[in-house]
Amino acid sequence: MRTSEKGGTKALFIILIILVIAAGGVLAYKIVKDKDNKEVATEEQKDVLVTTIEEKEVQIFKGDDRPIAVMIDNHKDAWPQGGIQKAYMVYEIIAEGGETRLMALFKGQDIDEIGPVRSARHYFIDYVMENDAIYTHFGQSPQAQSDLKKFSINDINGIAEDGTTFWRTKSKAAPHNAMTSTEKLLQSAKNKKYKTTSKEKSVLNYVTDEVNLENGQGAISVTIPHSNLQTVEYKYDAENKVYERYARNKKQTDLNTKEAITVKNIIITFCENYTLTDKENKGRQGLKNIGTFDGYYITNGKAIKIKCEKTARDEKTVYKDLDGNIIKVNDGNTFVNICAPDAKVVIEAPAEMEGEQPGA
Repeated sequence: MRTSEKGGTKALFIILIILVIAAGGVLAYKIVKDKDNKEVATEEQKDVLVTTIEEKEVQIFKGDDRPIAVMIDNHKDAWPQGGIQKAYMVYEIIAEGGETRLMALFKGQDIDEIGPVRSARHYFIDYVMENDAIYTHFGQSPQAQSDLKKFSINDINGIAEDGTTFWRTKSKAAPHNAMTSTEKLLQSAKNKKYKTTSKEKSVLNYVTDEVNLENGQGAISVTIPHSNLQTVEYKYDAENKVYERYARNKKQTDLNTKEAITVKNIIITFCENYTLTDKENKGRQGLKNIGTFDGYYITNGKAIKIKCEKTARDEKTVYKDLDGNIIKVNDGNTFVNICAPDAKVVIEAPAEMEGEQPGA
């Protein structure tokens, strides 16, 4: 082979080597770049996932703060009451004289004024236990006093406190003026060495996806007569998807915010009450709440019939639809109205839905 041919072959070989090296470099850069991009994408995906999880966390019942249950006076002279709007659940049950009493449950809240606080009744203790709550009251009935001891309830009794946990507001007349705060109650609980955290799950099956009860009956107005004295009405605010609460034809407001009390979820339980025969003869009531009872779940302008099951005083109430499924409840505050089986509850549908059958 001639020298010129050898030189040409050698040069071609060198060029080929350079091209291979260059191509390898480009490929290596691409691999590294793709890896970096993939890692960035993965981190972005993680951020999106974390954000999604945070957005989907139930807000009305979160954290490990132990619930605090407060007995709230519901006499007209006690209105407006303080703190109710920040309660995650409020139970309303008949008491003596046709009056109802409220028990508001707070979790992880900071409220400067709650009340007026009134005395304990023994059947409210059932709902204290199923919420694993610290029970706050100002005095108690003889039956409640017995059950507080029997069930070893962590309670804060205003009559037995040192004068700093409760105070009398000048804006109301006694006995409708005993107030407290979450800060004072937590300090009292710590002084008594009560646990102030809880891992117990909520009584209600809260979900973050909106529950619209597509097959429910229309419910723009709900009227619940607890007695001849106390009738409650909830009127639906379609724009904000909440109900405004009325009692004895008067709109209910919160003492602290001065705004209307609004409710996301309403649960009605038809449960028999009866008059106790005790030495004091004050007409105090009892409640037959162990068993399965008819009821309604109402939210977002619709209502469905449900079954309310409670197997023991210290067991959680389970709320199921008529197919036996535990109902999903919107992430928001709930009023549980427990009324007599013969209470003439009225659920009104919008005009365009009149004539439709309930559940149609």
